[in-house]
Amino acid sequence: MLTAMSGYAVAAAVVLAGVLLVTAAMVARRLFAPRAPTVAKATTYESGVDPVGEGWAQSQIRYVAFAFLYVVFAVDAVYLFPWALVARSPGLGVRALVEIGVFVGIVVVGLLHAARRGLLRWT
Repeated sequence: MLTAMSGYAVAAAVVLAGVLLVTAAMVARRLFAPRAPTVAKATTYESGVDPVGEGWAQSQIRYVAFAFLYVVFAVDAVYLFPWALVARSPGLGVRALVEIGVFVGIVVVGLLHAARRGLLRWT
């Protein structure tokens, strides 16, 4: 019975340690942080835009292209590197090869779309 509960005891200890660390950090901030409230510090601030005038601001659409390319390359790296580490494992069969082929195909379609839109040019 004791060994069956030891996993729960470890999990509870980790959760308790996390709660204690967060509580200690909040108490330390409350004790040591400088307090100088001003009207400027109490105003609303969001995303670097001053809260003056209308609540609508136009943003650049090119950031969507950067986000798209980031997702293509980041997802590519996140899934391809672990797969490459186990690529020569004896238990890996044709099914795994087909799955990674489908994945690489989807990534290539994303890259072709980005190239067609001119997102991969440096100038």
